Amino acid sequence: MSVLLSRDPSFYLSRLKSLHSTLRAHLRTMSSTVGSSTMSTLAPSHEGDTQYGIDASIESLMLDECRKWAEETPFVLIAEGFEGDGWHILPEGTDLNRAEFMLIIDPVDGTRQIMYDKRSAWILSGIAPNLGHETTMEHIVIAVQTEIPTTRQAQSYQSWAVKSQGARSDIHDLQTGESRAVSIAPSKAAGVEHGFASFAKFFPAGKDRIAELETRLWKEVVEPDPRGNPMVFEDQYMASGGQLFELASGRDRFVADLRPWAFRDLHKDRRPLCCHPYDVCTELIAREYGAIVTDLEGKPLASPLDVRHDVGWIGYANESIRQQIEPTLLRLLWG
Repeated sequence: MSVLLSRDPSFYLSRLKSLHSTLRAHLRTMSSTVGSSTMSTLAPSHEGDTQYGIDASIESLMLDECRKWAEETPFVLIAEGFEGDGWHILPEGTDLNRAEFMLIIDPVDGTRQIMYDKRSAWILSGIAPNLGHETTMEHIVIAVQTEIPTTRQAQSYQSWAVKSQGARSDIHDLQTGESRAVSIAPSKAAGVEHGFASFAKFFPAGKDRIAELETRLWKEVVEPDPRGNPMVFEDQYMASGGQLFELASGRDRFVADLRPWAFRDLHKDRRPLCCHPYDVCTELIAREYGAIVTDLEGKPLASPLDVRHDVGWIGYANESIRQQIEPTLLRLLWG
């Protein structure tokens, strides 16, 4: 635990879990009452992802709840909906140097899926000590992510981690209010064969370049089945937090989001939609469970905590799978 956070981890975890529960309840009610036409209405946006009606509604509630928390201690809230780098110091008017910590949050990771009731979205949050504008993703020491299930589901996962102290998960029954601890772990498979291994290519831009690299990679690192059957399966889960959870829980063995690499020669003034720090602010949880998460050069994620920076990342379930894939993948990316 970083000495730069002045309180016990339980202080931050209890308030994050309470915040997540409030946001999840609101989103569940919204999903079951207003319908996709309202939630999918375009809303005014600043830096970062496209904003929809569901985002505008939840961001207002999030800010109200964070203002209540800031009555105990000042902090920097980092999220979409604010100008510039997405920083908003609470209580408003507080000097940056008085902020105890930084909270980066994505109240709906997987907006497009949950607003059409297709698949779970996630609430993501990470806490780092206040190191001013030198604060990066490497400084996140507490993370919580909470599943926002579809209206067809009655259960919701919640996972959390404290740096160097491991990770834990609960399943919440949203009908009874009860919760129980669950044990999850990344896959121990020696390779990706007969498992899920995916490259994020959610949108038309850059998809051809990613698919070409993906094809070359699998030809080099996976022995083909003599009968022609597929050896690797793909899952386009349009939520970075969801992808990280699938990696931590053993459902996926490998995930790569190469969009900054794929888009580097496109739209030089403004790239198409990439992953941002708030989308992967809970990667600490996957790592504390034993998965491996790196940037596109094989190094720890170290992007500034803001809403603007493009983040490329690669996740491996274990070291054996990393050794199977990483040398060839990095050569194809940068060689």
